[in-house]
Amino acid sequence: MASKKFTVGYARKISGKTDYKRRMALLKSGKTRLVVRKSLNNILIQFINTDIQGDKVLVSANSYELAKKYNWKFSCGNIPSAYLTGYLCGVRAKSKNVKEAILDIGLQTGGDRLYAALKGVIDAGIAIPHSNEILPDESKIYGQHIIEYAKKAKGKQFSKIKPDNFKTIMEDIKKKIK
Repeated sequence: MASKKFTVGYARKISGKTDYKRRMALLKSGKTRLVVRKSLNNILIQFINTDIQGDKVLVSANSYELAKKYNWKFSCGNIPSAYLTGYLCGVRAKSKNVKEAILDIGLQTGGDRLYAALKGVIDAGIAIPHSNEILPDESKIYGQHIIEYAKKAKGKQFSKIKPDNFKTIMEDIKKKIK
């Protein structure tokens, strides 16, 4: 009777949650990682250093903080909130003497929310290698597409909040974050 050897793969690789080749390349760089994760209604941004004992979170920001601390009355999962969350995390990282990082978006496909968060971190003064083509334009970051939709919708979604002063609200929140 011949025995066959079979090696079971990593559970996170099998379930499609982790690309170990890409993760190892990021870890070997030795640089701080800017980890951006998104869900439907939330953006989580973290600066993480890797140590022999595991990952250590240096700074973290969550888009729900915008609503709690900075009086953000719009969705916490849209492009402007992703930008502001990135800006908030970037300002916190600068206060912890983080000067540069590399972007880690994991297995998520690209999208304007991920790259709006990246732009927020870059605008806060952190150096991150990137291509300018991936960054969303200023009109999207300042919610022009939301304003246009609100004007067309004329429904109850925007009855309490007037999106016309969206840009001024964002500028006020950026000043508060600084």
